Amino acid sequence: MAPKLGIIADDFTGATDIASFIALAGWQVIQLNGIPEETVDLNNVDAVVISLKSRSCAVAEAETLSRQAMEWLNQQHCKRLYFKYCSTFDSTAMGNIGPVTDLLLTETGLNMAVLCPALPINGRTVVHGHLFVHGQLLNESGMQNHPLTPMMDANLLRVMEKQASGECGLIPLSCIQAGKQAIQWHLLALQKAGKRYAVLDALTEEDLRTLAASLPEDVLLTGGSGLAGALAANQPLNPQFVGDELPSREGNCVVLAGSCSMMTNQQVAHYKQTAPAKAVDVERALQAEDLYLQELTDWYQSQPKEWAPLIYATRPAEEVKAMQARFGAEIVGAAIENLLAALAVRLNRLGVNKIIVAGGETSSQLVQQLDVKGFTIGGAITPGVPWVKDVRRPLWLALKSGNFGDENFFFKAQEVFA
Repeated sequence: MAPKLGIIADDFTGATDIASFIALAGWQVIQLNGIPEETVDLNNVDAVVISLKSRSCAVAEAETLSRQAMEWLNQQHCKRLYFKYCSTFDSTAMGNIGPVTDLLLTETGLNMAVLCPALPINGRTVVHGHLFVHGQLLNESGMQNHPLTPMMDANLLRVMEKQASGECGLIPLSCIQAGKQAIQWHLLALQKAGKRYAVLDALTEEDLRTLAASLPEDVLLTGGSGLAGALAANQPLNPQFVGDELPSREGNCVVLAGSCSMMTNQQVAHYKQTAPAKAVDVERALQAEDLYLQELTDWYQSQPKEWAPLIYATRPAEEVKAMQARFGAEIVGAAIENLLAALAVRLNRLGVNKIIVAGGETSSQLVQQLDVKGFTIGGAITPGVPWVKDVRRPLWLALKSGNFGDENFFFKAQEVFA
């Protein structure tokens, strides 16, 4: 039987996020990191997630990667396509949400895409086309300080139209609460008015369930994990998690934090009060010296392991801005990602088989450097962040989007094997 859903995710934390919400409904989900080079057995698989590192790369690269992923999913005869991006609609002024959505519309021959980043369980809601994070407008929530994709406007219609090729309309909350017929009529009216995209308001999980049951087959699905989770929840199956997905008690664990989000700053500050912690020297990271990598490795090995040692590049927003002004935002980001990924590879060779990572770009680089081809999905540590297991070896990772979880997240992640 062909998978019900084929998902293209624009980063690795977002991929595990959407996979975990779908798995909650009992669907069998497999996450593949990049476009597979070998044949993948999809028997009894209900949803396939392809993780890409395409959120903040050049537009042309994001389009190429997304096209390749779409073609592979089509070859697997997936019944429906879903483009997954962050619930905070992370993007630069030029993309990549708009350009990739346009590409997928062109390639599929569909006339309209719906945009649904809402994830109420994690405080992401959309009302009057404006995205809120825990009740604050997106551009006042801390996301305006994101080092790579600062979000300066909460109006998703404006954001989308600036980076895409068509006009954007809105399916308002009043319409959603009126039910399926009203939603479908409104979508049709927007199409007749020449709108290419439709932002979907959603304030509650029930709103998402209503939308999932109402969206016709001839629209392209795009959004966060909330809508996909609702699609699966409307067609629940018997849970059949793989028995060995929980991390083994054997081996060691490390926490690596590359995100500079407000929540990750809180998590790092809270965790280092109890656990061993070491801040990354950004200037030495920029030099990419092997000596510094070895110093971090030696530090890790010398620490007690009651709680996993933390190595972090997390900084307050004002410090991040100062470093970016001095060295360049892309240069700083790449140096930190590469350092933490290289450190993960080195520690894995020394017996670290459980890695907790904070930050989408950091996670993507780290997974690629570890040569992880795919994951099986375990239970959630917090909504949107499960433990995942390498399909080829006993290696477990928790890949956390910067703003997910509460201040106890790093402790919670370890409680399952402590």
